[in-house]
Amino acid sequence: MKRLAFYHMVALAIPMLLLLNGCGRTIDPGMRGLRWYPLSGGLEKESLKNGFYWRAPWNDVFEYDVRYQSFTEKIDALTADDLSVTLRVAITMSPIPDEVYFLAQEVGHNWYQQLVRPQFLSAVRGVVAQYSMVTLPERSSEIGNKIEAVMVESLKGRHLNTYSVALSEIEFSKMVLQAIEHKQAKEQEKEQKEFEMIIAAKDAEIARTRAKGEGDAIKIRAEGEAEGLRIRAIGQAQAQETITKTLTQDYLKYKLYDSPNSKMVIVPEKSNVPIIVNPGSDHMR
Repeated sequence: MKRLAFYHMVALAIPMLLLLNGCGRTIDPGMRGLRWYPLSGGLEKESLKNGFYWRAPWNDVFEYDVRYQSFTEKIDALTADDLSVTLRVAITMSPIPDEVYFLAQEVGHNWYQQLVRPQFLSAVRGVVAQYSMVTLPERSSEIGNKIEAVMVESLKGRHLNTYSVALSEIEFSKMVLQAIEHKQAKEQEKEQKEFEMIIAAKDAEIARTRAKGEGDAIKIRAEGEAEGLRIRAIGQAQAQETITKTLTQDYLKYKLYDSPNSKMVIVPEKSNVPIIVNPGSDHMR
């Protein structure tokens, strides 16, 4: 009998537990709940924050995730120069917690697919069309900011908050990649030629400076030598002038007599026979 009574208690407890479990709902952090009264008022406007809430079995609670969520799309677009590119673009956004009632009324849980995605694809293609193909990688951050601004403007009043937009990947066709490589090769060749021209110009300038220095040195040496010759000529002229002034007939006769090696020829006035006198000798002829 006791065992039978125990079985009866378990049989009654299980439905009660199931009933109690169906009469409550726990709202986790990062979520918001909306009470649903199908037999009376319908959807309740005030949202439920995290916690446990009792409800009647015939009522319900709809939950909305209000945390930031990231959605990535692979989008084909045309650039300003009519070249096709494929981009992976991620948008991060969330419902505004205090406006989940209006979001539920207007769109529902599938708000990204129904509301955001079409506008997101359009915004990406519209912004990418403003840029040439070769500028996409280096200006990806700027492009992401522009797409974000477009999304913020287009989703005003739609109870959603856009946090960021980022280009995670850019894919080019094989033909486009070859064109990029060809252009980069041409730019490198141009830069190399410009560098070589700069080096050649510097070498020419150095050569001109060196030649000018050597020319100046030769000129200075020539001027120095010319000045030396001029000074020597002036000295010689002055010396010659001095000698000319002092070289009288009497002085020459004196120097003639004074020299031990000189010989004098004396011709008597009335004789045709000369007498040679050597002042340095004791003999006379």
